[in-house]
Amino acid sequence: MKPFHSLSRRVTAFAVAAFATLGYSQAPLAATAPAQAADTPLLAHGEYLARAGDCIACHTAKSGKPFAGGLKFDTPIGAIYSTNITPERDTGIGAWTYDDFARAVREGVRPNGDTLYPAMPYPSYARLSDDDMHALYAYFMQGVAPVHQDNRAEDIVWPLSMRWPLGIWRHLFAPEVTPFDGTHYNDAIIARGAYLVQGLGHCGACHTPRARTMQELALGDLDGDDFLAGGAPIDGWVPSSLRGNPRTGIGTWTEDDLVQFLKTGRTLQSAAFGGMTDVVQHSMQHMTDADLMAIARYLKTLPSNDPHETPYAYDDTAARALRSGNASARGAAVYRDNCMACHRSDGHGYTRVFPALGGNPVVQGKDPTSLIHVLLTGDTLEGTQAAPSSFTMPPFGWRLSDEELADVATFVRTSWGNTGAPVSAADVAKIRKTVTVTAPPMPPGASLAR
Repeated sequence: MKPFHSLSRRVTAFAVAAFATLGYSQAPLAATAPAQAADTPLLAHGEYLARAGDCIACHTAKSGKPFAGGLKFDTPIGAIYSTNITPERDTGIGAWTYDDFARAVREGVRPNGDTLYPAMPYPSYARLSDDDMHALYAYFMQGVAPVHQDNRAEDIVWPLSMRWPLGIWRHLFAPEVTPFDGTHYNDAIIARGAYLVQGLGHCGACHTPRARTMQELALGDLDGDDFLAGGAPIDGWVPSSLRGNPRTGIGTWTEDDLVQFLKTGRTLQSAAFGGMTDVVQHSMQHMTDADLMAIARYLKTLPSNDPHETPYAYDDTAARALRSGNASARGAAVYRDNCMACHRSDGHGYTRVFPALGGNPVVQGKDPTSLIHVLLTGDTLEGTQAAPSSFTMPPFGWRLSDEELADVATFVRTSWGNTGAPVSAADVAKIRKTVTVTAPPMPPGASLAR
């Protein structure tokens, strides 16, 4: 099995919508229009920034045209669909002025005055600079291919479909549009990282807890230690803390570890999973090393928000038992038969291939949702430019019972020095209802009998 560390900024469940992440690129996006237009420095900068906001991830439906919208987001009150943001005048944003564009991105207001669903992370984008906004506008108007595709209406029943309550939410919780102030940071690199993380990167949209009214409890480190302290489950994955917590955060990670993770999706400690794989694929692997280092350096300035969390210390009790043939501990036999070949008896895994389980923040988190999810459905660590190999963890939900999965989850959460709480069969059953569990393809004539 392969529980990964989520640095996730992708698809955030919000008050009224789930949502997605960020991205940057030096490689061209798939929707560039006239080649001569894309050669200008302004458009190149705008393209890079479009990656930073991962606009393509939210505004492209599966098998759809880039930026043409139509991607479905299931929300607690119904489904909404991302909009067409190509420069097509009738169905896209081709008729928008710069002021229309800037107001939508930074304030969440359409040209007709309607408030956007906060699936659009405009509370984070409110701090984007005017220069960056002009570059983004130029790119979307001149560097993206226009697509005539009507926007889909939301599948939300009246009266919940009324937009005016969104305006109230925006006035109560969205920040004023103010330029990012880097003078609070005593290092230009840290200031750059703060701008990327808090602004276009909108990392807090996934990794910061929310109030009952669904606003982020903090939009930056100056707002308190709730910032990036870990979010609620999103699409069945739990975004973990990006603060210095020694067990459940990135307290033991170095700046180089973080850069490597953002660039390749894998480190000595862990590997990307769930929505974070898309972030790495669409965005982070294409960012400059300087910006990746700025992000890493800024994240390393965030202290732990739990003074009682003790540092991780490896314990070889489980490893010694497995090596001696003793699988009497709860879940040990399931682990031996299904997981040990990849993750080893000592829980160390194989460097940058199969992540370590001992000391893994996801394995030790308070909420076992991510671990249960990956056990049920499996996952794939896609190759990147810097790490082209792809590795897949198979699904186990099709052949292991809820009790067996709870047992093995408990084993990895309590072995090798991990301090996670036990998992129950009811916990697994709850997650199973929310995910799609399918058997892997089998050769002709092979049996799928359990």
